[in-house]
Amino acid sequence: MDAKEIIARRVALEIQPDTLVNLGIGLPSMVANYLPSDVQVFFQAENGVIGLGARPPEGMEDPNLTDAGGSFVTAVPGAASIDSAMSFGLIRGGHLDMTVLGGLQVDERGYLANWMVPGKMVPGMGGAMDLVAGARHVVVAMVHTAKGKPKIVPECSLPLTALRRVSLIVTEMAVIEPTGDGLVLREHGPGVTVDEIEAATEAKLITIGDVPEMALA
Repeated sequence: MDAKEIIARRVALEIQPDTLVNLGIGLPSMVANYLPSDVQVFFQAENGVIGLGARPPEGMEDPNLTDAGGSFVTAVPGAASIDSAMSFGLIRGGHLDMTVLGGLQVDERGYLANWMVPGKMVPGMGGAMDLVAGARHVVVAMVHTAKGKPKIVPECSLPLTALRRVSLIVTEMAVIEPTGDGLVLREHGPGVTVDEIEAATEAKLITIGDVPEMALA
């Protein structure tokens, strides 16, 4: 099981039935693959779809049915197509139960930086700023380090996505909860020790008692 699968499986356990959930592009989109079959969730995309389904079989792609990242998707029974104004109205109005986003950095305050990629031209921040500010529960799904460099840092050096603390950080090494007192280490990854997590993290972590191993969907 690779790092991304571990992360996606753990994040899937955070999703509650009968909720409206936004999955970011890339790694976050993998979360839908690991939901139990009896859990009904409506996935929303900023480009105007509520009720995203799995990727279609090869040859069955519909160019008019994609997620916000342009990847082909299907629609579940009861799905709806809406315009961008309604889509962002749901996000900004606080109607989104949860969002799962990728991250470039998260700091000790729980602030996320995820929209500007160093050295690359990007079209803009997309819906990230609205999602972090508007969703009720914000989960960051990202690998713990990038090219050996920690992504959980004392203070973000990249531009912040929003001035709001995220709800949870899930990496292949740890589950970390940002709080008013700092970053609390809640779970360790499979086969990973607390010492290894601390060595791979620049930010200070708060450890309370024995840290359990993360469960996976």
